[in-house]
This record gives sequence, structure tokens and C-alpha cells, in this order.
Amino acid sequence: MDDATLATELVRDAGLLAKRMLAEGLRTDYKTSISDVVSAADHAAEELITARLSVERPTDGLIGEEGARRPGDDRRWVVDPVDGTYNFLNGMPYWCSAVGLSDSDGPLVGAVYYPAVDELWVGGEGLPTSRNGVPVPPLAERALGTVAVCTYAHPAHLSDGARQRCWQAVVARAATVRMMGSASIDLASVAGGRLGLFLQADLNDWDWLPGAALVRAAGGTAVTVHAGGHRWHVAGNTQAVAEASTALIEAG
Repeated sequence: MDDATLATELVRDAGLLAKRMLAEGLRTDYKTSISDVVSAADHAAEELITARLSVERPTDGLIGEEGARRPGDDRRWVVDPVDGTYNFLNGMPYWCSAVGLSDSDGPLVGAVYYPAVDELWVGGEGLPTSRNGVPVPPLAERALGTVAVCTYAHPAHLSDGARQRCWQAVVARAATVRMMGSASIDLASVAGGRLGLFLQADLNDWDWLPGAALVRAAGGTAVTVHAGGHRWHVAGNTQAVAEASTALIEAG
């Protein structure tokens, strides 16, 4: 089985498991804050994925949001079993399961399954991004001022002046802003042309790599920019990303 096919099976199986467990009732646990939550579905979905990878890709490395770790060769899988857990546990359908594969050169494959609308996104190196098996159109060049930025601003970060200055430097130049709570769905939506630019700071690899692979495979750009003491993850069409990157550097 090739990597992309495996990734699509993993995210679909994990997403459907989480959806079924949610319907049956779940307990909520808190990690770092009231909005940083985890459930038995997160753990069960991650275990499903990691068990399958142990069989299908035993020499690959692995890292999961809920603690799965395995050293490996140059290739490494990242696993976000339920991205958007706060939404998931509070009855909002904007959540997904995401898996990415990368090597020392960057993302190789990304897969995102969005159960609420039964959308499965996959793409990567040599594999144009598709949604439910249909290739998405290549991203068209558009200026930052004409697109919607999908982003996130945690209340705990509002007192960080440098971070806020950089963030505002980008969003103030955009046509509009959306904050919905799942980085991987946001990035898939950018790859599909529904949203124009992705912007977040200091993401973990499992929040970034699956969607970054989708954006790149749709003809876009996904970069990390250091500004204001933070790592800014920016993805979208090349023109908008270039404008956002310049704004970050100038503000930082």
C-alpha cells in the first residue's frame, strides 16, 4: 500500500471511530487550560492509527498529539487524532482527524478527514491535492487584501505585545478573518480555495504538516517565518504568503 492510500485509510478510520464514540458519550479531561481538552476518543483514535502504522510502516518514526512516540529512520508520521477537540466535545462539527508524513526535506503526504461533511483530503509530493477523489483546482495568485485569513488568537497570548503586533500586521491587510478552531481543516480549506491564507504561530508538527502538504500539493506555498520571537506558519497562494511574510518581518 502506498503512503497516500494508507494515510487516507488512517484518517477515515480514526475520524469515524471518534464520531461513534462521541455519539455514545465521552468524558472531558483538561490539559493546559479550559479550552485545551482531551477525551477517550482522542486516545482511542491515536491508538488505532499508531497500531496500524506499527504494522504497515514499522521502521518509520512517529509522533502523536496524545503522547505516541516512536523513533525511526528519516521518515516520520505525525498524528492528530481529533483536531479541534474543544469543538468536538461541545457539539460543533468543525473538527477532523489528520495525519502527515515528512522527511528531512519537508512534508511528503497529508491527509485530513472532516467527518461532519464526509470530506477526505489527501495530497503531497507528486500527488495533487484531491477532495473525495476529485483534484482541486490549482491555487490562483491573489493579493492578501482580497482573501480571507484563517487564524487563531488564544486569550493567553493577548498580553504578548510582539506577537500581537505581528498578528495584526497580517490580518489588518486581509479582506476578512475567520477563527474556527481546527488548523488542519483550515489548511485543507486553503488548499481547496475556500479560504485564502492560513496564519498561526508556534504550531506543533501534527497541526501543521498534514495541511501544509495539502497546500503545497495544490500549487500553493507553506512556510515558517521567524518574527517577533515566534515561528509563524503561513500557507496559501504564493502572492498572499509573500505579502504576509513581509508584513510579519517588518512588524517583528
